[in-house]
Amino acid sequence: MYYLFISLFITMNLYLIVFQSGLNQINSVYECHKNLFSEVEKHFTLHLVPYTEADSIPANAYKMAFIASGGVERTVTQHFELLPYPIHLLTDGLQNSLASSLEIATWLRNKGMKVHIVHGTVADMVKQLLDHHRAFAAQRELKGKRIGVVGHPAPWLVASNVDYLLAKRRWQIEFIDIPLEEIYCLYYQITDDEIGYEASVFANRAAACREGTPEDLLKAMRLYQAMKLICQKKQLDAVTLSCFSLISKLGTTGCLALSLLNDEGIPAGCEGDLQSIFTMLVAKTLTGQTGFMTNPSFIDEERNEILLAHCTIGTRMTERFNIRNHFETNSGIAIQGILPKGEVTLVKCAGECLDEYFVTTGQLTENTDYENTCRTQVKVRTDKPVDYFLRNPLGNHHILLTGNHEKVFHEFLQQNSCRQVE
Repeated sequence: MYYLFISLFITMNLYLIVFQSGLNQINSVYECHKNLFSEVEKHFTLHLVPYTEADSIPANAYKMAFIASGGVERTVTQHFELLPYPIHLLTDGLQNSLASSLEIATWLRNKGMKVHIVHGTVADMVKQLLDHHRAFAAQRELKGKRIGVVGHPAPWLVASNVDYLLAKRRWQIEFIDIPLEEIYCLYYQITDDEIGYEASVFANRAAACREGTPEDLLKAMRLYQAMKLICQKKQLDAVTLSCFSLISKLGTTGCLALSLLNDEGIPAGCEGDLQSIFTMLVAKTLTGQTGFMTNPSFIDEERNEILLAHCTIGTRMTERFNIRNHFETNSGIAIQGILPKGEVTLVKCAGECLDEYFVTTGQLTENTDYENTCRTQVKVRTDKPVDYFLRNPLGNHHILLTGNHEKVFHEFLQQNSCRQVE
């Protein structure tokens, strides 16, 4: 799956800060640990740097401590400031290096520092390095991203606020407030001739049209073009729309616009949910998927199953889709997507400074078609206890992704000192 992330790995340098008993011959380190290093070099340009020369490593380089032998415990603890935080100790176990790493890790934890020992078979250690680097590269990729907030968060999202300043300090991202009037202005400038062909192509891609008129589709497509233009104009990397606020003004909903933006790789969420659009942006950066912003609609504790639903899924995430209208208002154009069964990941980043998260894998077992909930509906049997949603939920919306991405989310969010909620 790593082929999806070539853009993150343009320069795959790995600087190992080497701690070895009596370290003065760096070449001997390579020979002793050649089995590991030769496999690492299939993915990284490897730089072995004695801890005494750690200051020579470029400031933003990807680096990690390598415990090459026993007897280095005191040396590491005296120079722990050299270690990138949260601390990872790479050790293959040779020359008592695992025993030394255990002692060092305990000392670090007793001092209140987070530490993880990277150890196992050579193949497993390389995979851990790749996962770790993927999270490291995603963190750099996320810096400077711009999230557009069109309108205001829905008034019912009382627990989904984000402090813009704290989020910027923590993640180096920006939330950009955009008045709905800017969307209205662009919307009224777009003619049917400009979007007629695109609307026809979209209609022909659908498996069926259960509700909605040609006029409804043209209005929804016009809003999509307006949203696309605002993303280009404001140089947005993601966008969330106060969709209910514009229904009375434009006579359409934002479901289709957000679906098609997600198809184009621009994470797009509804209801002005700030925490969910950040989660979608993180998901896109880590996995290449924009994800599906869902409402938990029904929980079956006995089956450890949850029904997730919403109207804005990207069509390219589906096996096929139907054109429907918006569930709550019976207006506009919405998407009823049929998703492939199989392994999925459910994730949510939360907190005013986006420092909490929940993640679980599960199995998508069924697509449903109930009349009393949003149009795209899926049942997911989660691997973690589903009563999380009843005991300790991180708000309403959660993001659904296809495939198993739990480890890379853990790696990324733990690297950024986020607290896991279960």
